Amino acid sequence: MKKFFKFLGILLVVLIVAGIIFYFVKNEKLPQGKQGVEAEALATKMFNAINHKAFETTEIIEWDFRNAHFYKWYKQKNIVEVSWDENKVILNTKEPKKSEVFVDNTKVNNQELVKTAENYFNNDSFWLIAPYKIFDAGTKRSIVNYENKQALMITYTSGGSTPGDSYLWFLDDNYMPTSFKMWTNVIPIGGVSATWTNFKNTKSGIKLPTNHTLSLFGLEIPINNVKTYNENADALANKILKAIKHENYKNTKFLEWSFGGKRAFKWDKENHIVDVSWDNFRVHLYPQDIDKSTVFFEGVKQEDTDEKIVKRAWDIFNNDSFWLVAPHKLFDNGTIRTIENFDNQEVLRVTYTSGGTTPGDSYVWILDDNFVPNSYKMYLKNGRMNGTSATWENWITTESGTLLPTNHTFESGSELSMGQVKGYN
Repeated sequence: MKKFFKFLGILLVVLIVAGIIFYFVKNEKLPQGKQGVEAEALATKMFNAINHKAFETTEIIEWDFRNAHFYKWYKQKNIVEVSWDENKVILNTKEPKKSEVFVDNTKVNNQELVKTAENYFNNDSFWLIAPYKIFDAGTKRSIVNYENKQALMITYTSGGSTPGDSYLWFLDDNYMPTSFKMWTNVIPIGGVSATWTNFKNTKSGIKLPTNHTLSLFGLEIPINNVKTYNENADALANKILKAIKHENYKNTKFLEWSFGGKRAFKWDKENHIVDVSWDNFRVHLYPQDIDKSTVFFEGVKQEDTDEKIVKRAWDIFNNDSFWLVAPHKLFDNGTIRTIENFDNQEVLRVTYTSGGTTPGDSYVWILDDNFVPNSYKMYLKNGRMNGTSATWENWITTESGTLLPTNHTFESGSELSMGQVKGYN
């Protein structure tokens, strides 16, 4: 027995010595950063890269942390459902005392569980959304030259569960975060790093990580079932679609219209083939298989198809059809819908992240009392328009039963006619 205890004693001493050596080898002092204009500029570039505007308008975020803590965050309402084991707390993040607690689905009064839920949320949400918190109240930003590369130091002087923590963010060439090093009260070793990759694109337009790997023994932090969405914005978009008879639009087989008297279209919508005519050209366009397209000049088919003319037809169709059917495209792939207020009215902003000719453009739809669009404001990625407005007017009900506009007026006073608009089967 004495030999056994002697062995345990020696083992304990070895572990303590190994721990001390590990600490001195791995522990890294907090680097000194420089506050000021350069730090704020770098932080702003990172903030823009992660699309902070979409984060600010996101309504609901869901995820679970390590398969143990489960969250549904109503961000605009400052309410988050926190669940673990048999407990569920409806946490009011602004006024925790107003939170509600349930144990085994029975409502109870237990402020300790509220505090536990608050601590869980502060910690677990940080591993999901930390880059969006770099301008929170109580944060201090500084720039650090780390191994000949600029990095962004964020120090939390207040707020959360552990004020005083610092995080050094490393960014790629597009200013997206890739990893950070941390100096926190929870981890005694300074400079432990964690990856910030494996992003997931979410419905509200933000990218969120799905796991992290720590430099400390290669520990993994899984974040599962990540999703974000905007229920109120989607509800408003569905009201618009109902008002303009979108179901009938989906079933419409043919559309005809013109664009400012310069170009004319006949669209076989069912098969997605369109005749595009302008000047002396007519292109029989296959938008989804452009190589099948054919070109006619002065009514004569070209034996050698001019790819530039086909590309021109494709660009014309994408632009000119948008002015006819944009309200019917609110739920296209690559669209992000958010609610905004304009003149004390709820309006819908739709951002196109993919597709068309100019992905990245966004449009703010302004509606009449029946939820039919009467105008929109345009925000183009190229910067040529930043809130320029145009009306959507003289709507008609087509033979196929859908609603389409026949005219637009710009804020400059110029008009754009869609000609004789037809929709039929």
